[in-house]
Amino acid sequence: MLPQGTKVLCALSGGADSVALLHFLSEMEGVEVAAAHYNHCLRGSESDADEEFVRALCERLGVECITGKGDVAAYAAESGKSTEDAARTLRYKFLEKTAHELGCSRIATAHNADDNAETVLLNMTRGTGLKGLCGIPPVRGDIIRPLLQTTREEIEAYLASNELEHVEDSSNKLDDYSRNRIRHHVSPVLRQLNPSFAGAVARMTESLRADEEYISFAAEEFIQREADGNSVGVESVMALESAVRMRVFRLMHGAELSAAHCRAIENICLVHSVHAYADVPGMRVKREFDRLIFGAEEAERIERREIVPGERLVVPQAGIEISCEYIPSCAEIHKSLNTFFFKSENICGKIFVSSRCEGDKIRLAGRNCTKSLKKLFSEAKMELNERKSCPIIYDEAGPIGVPGFGTAQRCAAGAGDNCIAVKIKKIDEDE
Repeated sequence: MLPQGTKVLCALSGGADSVALLHFLSEMEGVEVAAAHYNHCLRGSESDADEEFVRALCERLGVECITGKGDVAAYAAESGKSTEDAARTLRYKFLEKTAHELGCSRIATAHNADDNAETVLLNMTRGTGLKGLCGIPPVRGDIIRPLLQTTREEIEAYLASNELEHVEDSSNKLDDYSRNRIRHHVSPVLRQLNPSFAGAVARMTESLRADEEYISFAAEEFIQREADGNSVGVESVMALESAVRMRVFRLMHGAELSAAHCRAIENICLVHSVHAYADVPGMRVKREFDRLIFGAEEAERIERREIVPGERLVVPQAGIEISCEYIPSCAEIHKSLNTFFFKSENICGKIFVSSRCEGDKIRLAGRNCTKSLKKLFSEAKMELNERKSCPIIYDEAGPIGVPGFGTAQRCAAGAGDNCIAVKIKKIDEDE
């Protein structure tokens, strides 16, 4: 946690745990220590008194002290967070900012073994998985918790032996917060069953963290090997053990997902349909044939736009430009899947472009059958977004040209016919 030469910022509330931590760090050789105190402004004059205590303590120990404050109650009301979450958010922002300004590569917080046990119990009441049973991580990025395997009893003994004073937060005596209720009513019963309960939980979480790290490593390895950008193969991910698969889903999503959300993603892999989706917090996960796509954006539908001979039409939704010209007695018909030659007298009314409409059918030149555009696209294994952004050429009687597939038989032109030529090209293509 603290290699020689490290400069560490100690989060200092003034309570027993943080005072013990600051003193312990200040006694270490080869480590430079600074302290940071955040006044949450929740307890009026008591909060201000804690700030003064912290300043005086740091002065006695010869430790640089930075203080900050914020209106946690106002922020909680504004953000919709609980008071605890609001306080944590503002406090950590302040700690990270202060660490950066002071050049500290580590931030030390005073979470202890009893805090860890309480966290595990809280997580259990919420129906946690393995990660929640691992409790508070000893290291998370640049945040370290040197006292995580030290019990509150040991901390109090350390304070007494070093004649160190500390302050008591009066709100810790209230049952207003879930953690306090666990601390006051649940933990004492468990300590009656096992006086070393906090230490036992510390050993359990250390063991479970090793299991969690192994499973997470297997998931990361799979993603490095199998992922293509934001997608993975349906068959390969479903061949994984369930525990690894759930972590793959969470890593591909980029944030924590509940077991229910992971099952929703799993279900779209199991259905017979090759097109399915699951909406999870912050994104849509889509199945397209044999790929599972995380965060695929919905393509914008192309609304009807008229195509006029002699004019160019830009269709930004599809990233294309359409040019159109009238060619009397066209001498040569070029065969291309993106350039269409329509016999002008067979065109019904105006020509326009749009995304396909439900039920559209076309009889392509050279094919002795009529098919729905849906079936054409399905046979070509086109993804849903590709289908939505595919620019279909219509006249008033229906589809007459489908890029990549061809021209409708009813208006296909031959050499010598009066033609309307429609050319589609990507906007970034050269002329």
